[in-house]
Amino acid sequence: MASVAFFPSLTHLLISLFISILTILPVSSSSSSSSSSSSVSERDLLLAFKATIDDPKSFLSSWSNDSATHFCDWTGVTCNINDNRDSTSVVALDLHSLNLSGEISSSICRLPSLSRLTLANNFFDQPIPLHLAQCNALQALNLSANLLWGTIPHHYLSALSTSLTLLDLSRNHLQGQIPPGLASLTNLRFLNLGSNSFSGTLPPLLFRNLTQLILLDLSHNPSLTTANIPEEIGNLPNLQKLFLQNSAFLGPIPDSFVTLRSLLVLDLSQNNLTGNVPLRLGSALESIVSFDISQNRLSGIFPTGICDGQRLKELSLHTNSFSGPILTDTLQNCKNLEKFQVQNNEFVATFPTGLWSLPKIKVIRAESNRFSGEILLPSSAASYAPQLEQVQIDNNSFVGKIPRALGEIPTLYRFSASLNGFRGELPDNFCNSPVLSIINLSHNSLSGSIPELRKCRKLVSISLADNSFTGNIPSSLSELPVLTYIDLSSNNLTGPIPQGLQNLKLALFNVSFNRLSGAVPASLISGLPASFLQGNPGLCGPGLPSSTCADDQEMPPRRKPARPSAAGFVCALIATAAFAAGILIVVAAVFILLYRRSSRRKSKSSRGSSLKWVFFYPLTVTEQDLVKTLHEEQNSISADRAYGKVHVVPLPSGEFVAVKKLTHAPSLSSKALRTEIKTLAKVRHRNIVKIMGFCYSRDFVVLIYEYLPKGSLGDLMARPGFSLDWEVRLKIAVGIARGLAYLHQDYVPHLLHRNIKARNVILDMDLEPKLTDFGLDRIIGESAFQAPLSSSSMASSEIESGAHSYLAPEHSCSKKASEEMDVYSFGIVLLELITGRSAEKGESEEGIDIAKWVRRKINIENGYVQVLDPKIANCWEEDMLEALHIGLRCISVMPEKRPTMFQVIRSLQSIGSGTSPSLRICPGSEMIH
Repeated sequence: MASVAFFPSLTHLLISLFISILTILPVSSSSSSSSSSSSVSERDLLLAFKATIDDPKSFLSSWSNDSATHFCDWTGVTCNINDNRDSTSVVALDLHSLNLSGEISSSICRLPSLSRLTLANNFFDQPIPLHLAQCNALQALNLSANLLWGTIPHHYLSALSTSLTLLDLSRNHLQGQIPPGLASLTNLRFLNLGSNSFSGTLPPLLFRNLTQLILLDLSHNPSLTTANIPEEIGNLPNLQKLFLQNSAFLGPIPDSFVTLRSLLVLDLSQNNLTGNVPLRLGSALESIVSFDISQNRLSGIFPTGICDGQRLKELSLHTNSFSGPILTDTLQNCKNLEKFQVQNNEFVATFPTGLWSLPKIKVIRAESNRFSGEILLPSSAASYAPQLEQVQIDNNSFVGKIPRALGEIPTLYRFSASLNGFRGELPDNFCNSPVLSIINLSHNSLSGSIPELRKCRKLVSISLADNSFTGNIPSSLSELPVLTYIDLSSNNLTGPIPQGLQNLKLALFNVSFNRLSGAVPASLISGLPASFLQGNPGLCGPGLPSSTCADDQEMPPRRKPARPSAAGFVCALIATAAFAAGILIVVAAVFILLYRRSSRRKSKSSRGSSLKWVFFYPLTVTEQDLVKTLHEEQNSISADRAYGKVHVVPLPSGEFVAVKKLTHAPSLSSKALRTEIKTLAKVRHRNIVKIMGFCYSRDFVVLIYEYLPKGSLGDLMARPGFSLDWEVRLKIAVGIARGLAYLHQDYVPHLLHRNIKARNVILDMDLEPKLTDFGLDRIIGESAFQAPLSSSSMASSEIESGAHSYLAPEHSCSKKASEEMDVYSFGIVLLELITGRSAEKGESEEGIDIAKWVRRKINIENGYVQVLDPKIANCWEEDMLEALHIGLRCISVMPEKRPTMFQVIRSLQSIGSGTSPSLRICPGSEMIH
């Protein structure tokens, strides 16, 4: 047993001895090192480094002895170069995101001036390369997002260069304890060890020497500790970003955090923190931008000074155990607050009134608390929250009336306030917002009549159940094209059900337990459960208790006719014959009409039964529902004039799918068509919309896509006052590029999109972009795909709307599609994001497309700056100009000069500080992490 224990100790001793020798060598053998550097050129050292690396995508093809290119121009290499290039030295090597694997060679550390080494987002599968401790001049080391494994030896970190300012080992598979040797890196400013499998406790002395830290990320290490957050973290005077989420911390938030005056981002979510929030924390964090302590077990009264700094953008406290009052009207100081989320807690007392007048507030979520009192909006319309989009305050104890002022907020798309105590009448302007989609005021005590709702043309769901509404069901409901959910049950409504409602594609129509009367539209009886109509004894129709809607009226008693004379008898006989002949003609006409109608029904039924359905995901919707959708244009939510309409179809689960009927009949056989669509449906990427299923017949094809409620980028940019932070725009651009690169290179068989434009970029709730309408040429055939682009009808529709702006110049003369054409279309979308101008409006005052407009502007003095969207803060000007140059390369007139989408991704990701953490803060903009 003693010998068994001996070998680990010996191994540890040898490793320590080896690292010690490595650290001594550069000092004691400076002369030999110098001679070695002179005898081996930096070009040779780089080639030796490449020799141990697998490069399946040939990104390092320029690294070659046979190349005439200077090594300072090789991919990822940055040098200090004088004018004559007679003295060059490699200072940085950035090879992130190149699909590299193999071994990280020690030759790289023989480059005497190497200060920055970035190998992030590759596939290096090995332990921590200990020989990197030999890189004496290293200031930044980024090995994040690889497959590194094992532990970090205790003496390894102390052997690293003391000039190291950035160490990023995040998103690997590192284990064991975080070494105390970190304390020796006294100049460290950025430390990221997040998303690993570290275990054990954090040494409290670890942070005493790291006084220069600006960023500390230990997040997503669920086995890291079972102890409290070290108080010593509160003694880091320069700390601006602190990420400790999902790392199993216990106990309270340290009182020492009140000294973190420079803190901009604090994330302590998804831990097991308990106790009260330090009372002075709110007023102490005067520079805070993002504050998240959600999903813990904290309790007590929340501090009231959190918004005194006036910079907070997002306050997230949901899923805690807070009780007591929440923030008071100091929330009025949160001028940059966009999201207020305190749902699923035990907050009591009055709701903070200052929220309703914040200039940038978009989301208010406070459901499932114990808030009481009235909703008090400012008396002046100019003081309403101008950007408010979503309000969810269900399951509280609110009382009073629904404020009329809510109807004056043009951006409101969801208002949900069920299970409260609201009273009085619903304001007649309540549905004035043009984007309002969801209304839920069920289980309140509202009364009066339901106002007409003609203005909210995008209303999808309205629930007013379990109130005290009276009067008729508004006929205007039948005029709302995408309305699919109506719940008016348990009220006191009277009168008939509007006949026009049968023209809607209703997934739910519940009017049970009212006092309605009259005939129920036939389609509502056949398509919905009978329970949705019960409790209305006055309703009648097939299948209802009153199957007939009008009893036969009693005829007046007949008088006994007088006996006719002979002449009268002849006249009567003639009249009878004429009447009989007329009857025969009418009967014959009716028979012919019924026969033709029956034939049409049989034909239609035959066509319907000939539809073939294939689902790739389990959908809780019947084929009959989808067939009915295809024949109802009222529920079209968007349109592509070239290839067909898009419909939204609700599922019983409450979710939706987007259904697109291709109006151009496919030219393929059934077998080939199924094969092509299944090829497209196998595409799986976070930036590409999923195909859920399809159906087809001889005449058309229907594609079923996942539904994303934020809509398209084109729709977003077309809104008046369109504005997005630059960080969000850049994220959208990178996401689109990733989706295209996946189609072009990673997916087999390689695919071309061929229809890239802003309206075919759909955004999810986090504004992550997803491409739709890809590969349609494979389904409907090349000739049908090309027809809309060349038909005369397009001249008055698509082309006038600016769709031609996305087409590459060679499109009109080349019959073969190419990746370069997709790249050009992407470049136009990128220009839209940079300039804030929509290509589909033909919007410039000169009446030219966006590509020509940009080119003309940049040819004048200071023209590059003039094309940038003026709504973006000036501090992003340099980054936007970098993106502009990428966009201009993408729309090069010569296809061969356009970059590939993988090159575009790398260029976009390198904007600003690349993969290194960025601490840029702009007015009104969120910080990038």
